[in-house]
Amino acid sequence: MDTVKMGLAAKAAERILGVAGTGVKNRALEAMAEALTANAAAIIAANDRDIAAGRENGMKDSLIDRLRLTPERIAGMAEGIRQVAALSDPIGEIIEGSVRPNGMKIQRVRVPLGVVGIIFEARPNVTSDAAALCLKSGNVCILRGGKEAIHSNMAIADVLRRAVESTGLPADCIQLVSDTSRESANEMMRMSGYLDVLIPRGGAGLIRAVVENSTVPVIETGVGNCHVYVDKTADIPMAANIIFNAKTSRPSVCNAIETILVHKDIADQALPVIKERLAEKNVEIRGCERTRAILGDCVIPATEEDYATEFLDYILACRVVDSLDDAIDHIAKYSTGHSECIVTSDCFSAEKFTSAVDSAAVYVNCSTRFTDGGEFGLGAEIGISTQKLHARGPMGIRQLTSSKFIIQGDGQIR
Repeated sequence: MDTVKMGLAAKAAERILGVAGTGVKNRALEAMAEALTANAAAIIAANDRDIAAGRENGMKDSLIDRLRLTPERIAGMAEGIRQVAALSDPIGEIIEGSVRPNGMKIQRVRVPLGVVGIIFEARPNVTSDAAALCLKSGNVCILRGGKEAIHSNMAIADVLRRAVESTGLPADCIQLVSDTSRESANEMMRMSGYLDVLIPRGGAGLIRAVVENSTVPVIETGVGNCHVYVDKTADIPMAANIIFNAKTSRPSVCNAIETILVHKDIADQALPVIKERLAEKNVEIRGCERTRAILGDCVIPATEEDYATEFLDYILACRVVDSLDDAIDHIAKYSTGHSECIVTSDCFSAEKFTSAVDSAAVYVNCSTRFTDGGEFGLGAEIGISTQKLHARGPMGIRQLTSSKFIIQGDGQIR
């Protein structure tokens, strides 16, 4: 990886993209969307090579699904880019302003972060999502995906770069690191002279490595040990439906749930109904002794590690709790701060849960699978931030900006 060459190219592109008008950026985004669908066959052919390699290396089916591209998924990626183009441009937006007693006019305006580095793993759609969000928010991006999706990522990045260049912006607004070795990731973590921020998007090991080793400011994203708590006043069919969706609609993503907590007063009635729904997808349940007493030996005894694990698979931990407070305490101990849900008919329980649970997204009576930039109306997302600075939750275009002060005077001196 030629760090200096990529960094210099990114900085040169930054000076052009950072002052590009909304119309220019939107034309580039539309060209990117059209290019994806026009080149779908070539992208899928590259993706097939990655899937074949994944199967050869024993990749789990849930991760193969995360890696797979289809015409429908590529069309969805293109639509995500168009949604970003349709969003209002945040750059130049006046956040606040005032006039000082000496007559100076002070405005705080939104500006790009600059050059954004993103290290991600096996989901090739991140390449187009990240490129679109960065471009609309005036940021150059340097992307480094995992070896599992290298052919897919290279095909997508090549298509996007050519589309951007066709509209008059530099192709280097979007760069992809083709070297997937660990050293290339380490080099990105040391690009403090070129990168303004580094965003890891992937599993716990990747995120921990970047947070601990980067000399570039990091926005921590992604790890989702998410919970659903079934309160004693819950509508049981609703709870079963929410749990089924949050676990099985796509178990390999970070907003899928990994643990359910069920109030003891409703456990005898609720757990068999929940188990019956989960059996439709052969979900393995790992439960506490009270769960096993209700559901029987088909439930594997849960360990402490199970409650702390992001399974990303058809596996679900379960615990019967004595109270709402016990559920909140469990979440505080094991949650990664991503997404949590309470199913309840009691407004006071809902209010206490949403106030006390300290996660980026807290739900009442709906699936955690909605923690997504598109579902929140932000367009595609760069990731789900689980920290509190600089952004939290789904990161859309406004979360990819900073601000600066512009001061206008007529000769004032201090």
